[in-house]
Amino acid sequence: QVQLVESGGGLVQPGGSLRLSCTASENIFNYRVAWFRQVPGQQRDLVAYDDRGRTLDPLDSVKGRFTLSRDDAKNTLYLQMDGLRPEDTALYICHAHLNTGNGSLEYWGHGTQVTVSS
Repeated sequence: QVQLVESGGGLVQPGGSLRLSCTASENIFNYRVAWFRQVPGQQRDLVAYDDRGRTLDPLDSVKGRFTLSRDDAKNTLYLQMDGLRPEDTALYICHAHLNTGNGSLEYWGHGTQVTVSS
């Protein structure tokens, strides 16, 4: 059972930056890792993911502003967020997924709150 713990959220003014971290309890080198975000009452949106070097930002609104990276030596996933906007306010949640021979393994963190407000 892999545990994912996010950190780095907080209150920031519009235009500011934050760097979120997600640390895994064990090696997730082979996992596809991702950041999602969720606002209460709305669906969970995929913000960015890394599939072993192939990084994609499916959410158009964050393109050019958010950057996902990973440090496998530290079992840590990052999300650098620049040019933050009030609409980026959400709970940011870390996710790890691995296809196995018999199915898949999937883990979620509990999230870190990001609030963008003046």
